[in-house]
Amino acid sequence: MAVADPVTVGVLSLHTSKETKAILNAVEELGHDTEWLRTENTSVSVVDGSVTIEPSVDVIANRMLLSNTEQPCEELGLVNTFAGLVPMLNEPPAVLTAIHKMSTATVLAANEVQIPDVTLALSNEELNDARSRYGEEAVYKTAIGTHGGGTWKVGPDDPVNAKVGNRYAFLQELIDRDDARHRDVRVYVVDGEIIGAMYRYAPDNDWRTNVALGGSVENATDDLPEGAREIAQRAADAIGLDYAGVDLVESDEGWFVLEVNPTAGFKGLYQATQVSPAPHIAKLAIERAGGEVDDERVRDLSAVLDDSPPTAQPPEATVTVEEPAVIGYTEEVVLSGTSGSKSIIAKSDTGATRTSIDTSLAADIGAGPIKAITRVKSGSRKTSRSRPVVDVVVGVGGTQHTVTASVEDRGHMDYQVLLGRDILEHYQVNVSRRADSEAVDKPEEE
Repeated sequence: MAVADPVTVGVLSLHTSKETKAILNAVEELGHDTEWLRTENTSVSVVDGSVTIEPSVDVIANRMLLSNTEQPCEELGLVNTFAGLVPMLNEPPAVLTAIHKMSTATVLAANEVQIPDVTLALSNEELNDARSRYGEEAVYKTAIGTHGGGTWKVGPDDPVNAKVGNRYAFLQELIDRDDARHRDVRVYVVDGEIIGAMYRYAPDNDWRTNVALGGSVENATDDLPEGAREIAQRAADAIGLDYAGVDLVESDEGWFVLEVNPTAGFKGLYQATQVSPAPHIAKLAIERAGGEVDDERVRDLSAVLDDSPPTAQPPEATVTVEEPAVIGYTEEVVLSGTSGSKSIIAKSDTGATRTSIDTSLAADIGAGPIKAITRVKSGSRKTSRSRPVVDVVVGVGGTQHTVTASVEDRGHMDYQVLLGRDILEHYQVNVSRRADSEAVDKPEEE
């Protein structure tokens, strides 16, 4: 469908995702032009005082994933650069507020949006002193995190740390209903309007409802209470996001906002509701740039989640694809739990599905609490043994991995940590490299 004066919508996304492709395809179906702003094709120049961005666009939909980036400030600065040149959906200040969960909480509270009680302290002593306010069970979270990573339940005697790895952490009141299966509600809001809502249920042996962790979903759009609808809209507005996934939980005291996600995924929502937010985001971007949209066409397109390769996808760079980072047969890693971090030599084992840590080490760093019991086959044994599994953050070089590790007594073994394929899949293992071997002098260049 062609329109008289098409505009060019750019989607800023350095990763490849279902959501990015769906937005680009929706823009084209609505008769407008697209550009995918990513590594292969994007630059900004200042020449003789004139600023240009390539490729040229009239508006940008910001889909940068900052919450699972090691250095989010770098990419947020990039987003801020683009926002100074053309109109942008989900502008940098709003995204900064949204990705930092404590910042989200303070803004929502200031705007009289109900949230659970929270405490962030800059010292371990202050944070542990606040623990008694939160009852038998509390939620302990890193201030920046995604897909349920960096989130734990802690008991009254579990020590907590002001930082997990290099990220600040905080305590949050646990909102739950004893008489019901644990669930929350994800409400997708675009331009102040609710596009759809879904109940998210925790998978077996877990309490977190994230779809990325195996949670199940159910359509909640039609029976969403008015109070939940209103608080979701107010939350997105208070943070200043043009589109957002607002996570709510219900208690006897009403609805509470848990998080406001600026890059919420579409997969679970579409699975539950058969409604895609992509055409609604496309419509908002087109109109923000001064273009026109057929509203009936938007409704028709929202019934399909079209994540086929868009025409705007730039060709792959001709340079050789980078090899995965190399990890040694033994490697120095940093393990972080709720009560501290520890640097230790770990052994790589490509035959192990799951990372494993020693019982005493798990206790030292506050790994856990235990979230499940798994049965593990060991070596050539035909029988299996039961082991508890816990969440732990493993730092390898400059990258952090939140994994569900098994806990066992490794006191009789050479290494307290065994790195499994849950981490090694991101690396190339060089068995001749050992972090615990004597360094070999090499001649300097002449």
